[in-house]
Amino acid sequence: MPDAPALPAAATVRTEVVAERGVVTVGGGWQISQSPPVWPGLPPGTVGVRLVAEALGRWDSSLPLFLAGVRRECRAAGLPCDDAELPPRLRDLLAQFEAAQARGAPADRADSFLTAVGLATREVAVQARAILDFVGECALSAVRLARSPRRFRWADCAAEMQQCGAMALPIVSLISFLVGVTLAYTGAIVLRQFGGDIWIADLVGLSMVREMGAVMTAVVLAGRTGAAYAATLGNMKANEEIDALATLGIPPVQFLVLPRLLALALMMPVLALYANALGILGGLVIAYAVLAIPPTAFWVELLTIIDLSDVASGVIKAVAFGLIVGLAGCLRGLQAERSADGVGRATTSAVVTALLLLVIADALFAVLFDVLGI
Repeated sequence: MPDAPALPAAATVRTEVVAERGVVTVGGGWQISQSPPVWPGLPPGTVGVRLVAEALGRWDSSLPLFLAGVRRECRAAGLPCDDAELPPRLRDLLAQFEAAQARGAPADRADSFLTAVGLATREVAVQARAILDFVGECALSAVRLARSPRRFRWADCAAEMQQCGAMALPIVSLISFLVGVTLAYTGAIVLRQFGGDIWIADLVGLSMVREMGAVMTAVVLAGRTGAAYAATLGNMKANEEIDALATLGIPPVQFLVLPRLLALALMMPVLALYANALGILGGLVIAYAVLAIPPTAFWVELLTIIDLSDVASGVIKAVAFGLIVGLAGCLRGLQAERSADGVGRATTSAVVTALLLLVIADALFAVLFDVLGI
C-alpha cells in the first residue's frame, strides 16, 4: 500500500526572555483554515521584542496577521520590535499588511455639536457676504445704466417681461383662484358658528391684498422664473459664454442680470394685483355658493375693509419679492459649477434661496408695516 501523505506541522509560537529582551519564535505551518496557536502575550519586564522564524513550513496570510498583532501590542506597550531575523518575503508582506491596515482604518470624522454649529455659522456668513456683494454689484451697475440709459438692452428686458409676466398668467390665475377658494372655505367654518357670514369678504379681501397675492405670486415665480434664470446662466457659464463676455469687456451683471431684474420688478406688482383679483373672485364664488351671500353684498363689505394703504402694502411687497427672486436666480446661476450636475444643483439652490429670502422679507415687512401703522 502507498504511504499516506505526511500531515503538515502545526503552527507553533514560543516566547522566551534573552538578555531582558523578549524573543517570539514562530514555526511550523500556518494556514488560515486552522486555529492559530495560543500566545500568552509579551513577557513582563522586557525592554524590547525580537521576532524569529525557526523551522517555518508553509504559511499564508495568517502568519503576517499574527505578527502584526504582536507588533501592535509592542507599540501599545512602548517597546521596540525587531523583525530583522524574519525571512525577507515575510518581512515585506508584514510591512505591506500593516500599511494596508493603516490606510483602511476609518478615521473618526464625526464633528462635535460645537464644530457643526461653527461650520454652519461660517457657511451662513459666507453665503450672506456673497449675496451682499452681488446686490452691491447690481446696484452699481444700475447706477451706471441710469446715467446712460441708451446702453441698457431694452429688447432683452421686454422679452424677459413677456416670459415672466404674460407667460406666467395661467399658473398664477389657477393658484390665486384656488387660494381664494381655500381661504373662503376655511373662514366659513369659523364664521358660520358666530353668524358672521358676511365677514368672509373681509377675511378673503385682506388676506389676498396684503399677504397671499404677493406671496403666492412670488412663490410661483421662484419655482418658474427664478429656476429658469439659474439654469440659463448656469449653462452659459458651463459653455464659457460668460467668460467670453468678460474677455470682451462686457460686464455680465450689466448685460445679463439687470434686464432680468428689471423685468421681474415691473411684472411682479402687475401679477400680484391680478392675483388679488382672482383670489377675491374665488372667495366671492364660495361665499355665494356656500353661504348664500349675494355678490353685491360681498363687494360692498369688501370696500369697507380694504383701502389704498392695503393695496399699496401688497404692491411694495411684490416689488421687493420680484427683486429677491431675480437676485437669487441670477446669483446661483453665476455661481454654478461648469457641469450639467452643477447646473442642476444651482437651479435647486436658486429656488431654496429665493423661498428662504421671501419668508424673511415677508416677516420683516410685517414688522415694519405694524410699526408704521400701515
